[in-house]
Amino acid sequence: MSKNKGEPSLEKIDDYNGNESKQKRNTVRLIVILLLVFGAVLTYLQQPKIQETKEILEKTQIPPK
Repeated sequence: MSKNKGEPSLEKIDDYNGNESKQKRNTVRLIVILLLVFGAVLTYLQQPKIQETKEILEKTQIPPK
């Protein structure tokens, strides 16, 4: 099985062994932070629906005998 000569080896890739650039590192951090904020906003927006659903369930439950 021969190696594909068009593909770089792991040692030639900039991100291997912690050799990534500051720009790449900051870009990844920014994306992670933005995704966390986006998830928090979506969770916050879903909260009223969850509360309303709980109230409806409490009002429509059949009480135990």
